[in-house]
Amino acid sequence: MQHPGETVLTAYFPPPDLGLSVIHVDDAIIVVDKPAGLLSVPGRGAGMDDCLASRVQARFADALIVHRLDMSTSGLLVLARGAEMHSLLSRFFRERQIDKRYVAVVAGQMKEDSGEVNLPLICDWPNRPRQIVDFTIGKPSLTRFRVVDRNAGRDTTRVELEPVTGRSHQLRVHMASLGHPILGDDLYGGHATALADRLLLHAMDLGFHHPVSGEAMQFHAAPPF
Repeated sequence: MQHPGETVLTAYFPPPDLGLSVIHVDDAIIVVDKPAGLLSVPGRGAGMDDCLASRVQARFADALIVHRLDMSTSGLLVLARGAEMHSLLSRFFRERQIDKRYVAVVAGQMKEDSGEVNLPLICDWPNRPRQIVDFTIGKPSLTRFRVVDRNAGRDTTRVELEPVTGRSHQLRVHMASLGHPILGDDLYGGHATALADRLLLHAMDLGFHHPVSGEAMQFHAAPPF
């Protein structure tokens, strides 16, 4: 049975394995920069095994995935080393002790310099993996945004996004709900789908306290667009 939020693919063409982009590694955690087009975890069906988790585990056998990025999204992911670290990091995410910042390029020029989107989301079951806004049974989801710059010539806006909650496709649905879909979004982009050859969404900053030392850790990966 398919579960809400799982990846449903009819074809999968992962990017070539040119080696891991490791941002940080120690005895407790591994932070990597995931390329766009690569699954975070294996998908269902034949030919869906190549993913970030398996590539990291080929080098670090004790690596365990803690959170995910959409296949089309690039950027920072943290993996735990061993079951104990996995439990600690999972609690950090569950209790929202992780600071995450994304950057995206969206269609149109956003009028507000900053704000938030607070719309409940639920899986559109007949059309999975799509998510929809549903005020009756949707789960609370909150995104904060801040405009970085506006491009009048391209009629686009570069925006920094902070997902306070972590629902599937949250940033993509929330931006589309504002009338500013992310360029290259093949699920929610509408006319903006054809405006880029990939989803222009990147997990740029990740911050948390080290699960062993308690040290404040801040990681950054510049967007490739």
